[in-house]
Amino acid sequence: MLCIKNPSALSLMAQSGKLLAECMQMLGESLRPGMTTLEIDKLAHRFITAHGAKPSFLGLYGFPATLCISVNEQVIHGIPSANKVIHEGDLVSLDGGVLWKGFHSDMARTFIIGETTEEKRLLVERTREAFYAGMNMAREGNRVSDISHAVEAYIKPFGYGIVRDYTGHGVGRELHESPEIPNFGAPGHGVRIVNGMTLAIEPMINLGTERVRVLSDKWTTVTCDGSPSAHWENTVAVVDGAPVILTDPNGSL
Repeated sequence: MLCIKNPSALSLMAQSGKLLAECMQMLGESLRPGMTTLEIDKLAHRFITAHGAKPSFLGLYGFPATLCISVNEQVIHGIPSANKVIHEGDLVSLDGGVLWKGFHSDMARTFIIGETTEEKRLLVERTREAFYAGMNMAREGNRVSDISHAVEAYIKPFGYGIVRDYTGHGVGRELHESPEIPNFGAPGHGVRIVNGMTLAIEPMINLGTERVRVLSDKWTTVTCDGSPSAHWENTVAVVDGAPVILTDPNGSL
């Protein structure tokens, strides 16, 4: 069932998204070689709770942390650990959510630690651009698969693997709402996009194969060929027929 948001709900979601974006910005400025992923998670938890909000991920489906932190070949759902140290050249994907006054926001970024290879840099850049290609189709009158197709059409020429086992989704009073938003597929299918929809659009792109597997911790998802992966996500609202990013540190509705 679709959950269409009224202006009051959209305003609260924008507040949630702004706080999450500020947290992500702080984390990006804090990352450095030698940090553990648990240290990063603690920074996020302190920031979110200090602002009177709650981490959306903590305890969700039993997840034990504030952030999913996935390094290099880890695609999503990496569990923060005191034993996982980040190094120069790593790709570090941070995925988190904020619950504020009853509404969730959801956001992911892949950060490059120091200097890295050109192919890793381009992977991150093109994953970000794939998000914008998809977001630009989140317009009143289009269909959800128009978003999906735009992501695939942008990425396909580069020969990257588009993760198929996980998708974007609606977001609002629940972190995961309808509709699902794959990052591939033919245009013109699925739910019609209308004003008041709030969507988490999130390309997950691998340098190699699209195939992924889940490790024995039952959370951490990695590429099957060990190739690096990138993840870019924002919470987007459809307002006056057009997409607006709610996870924006400078944004407001």
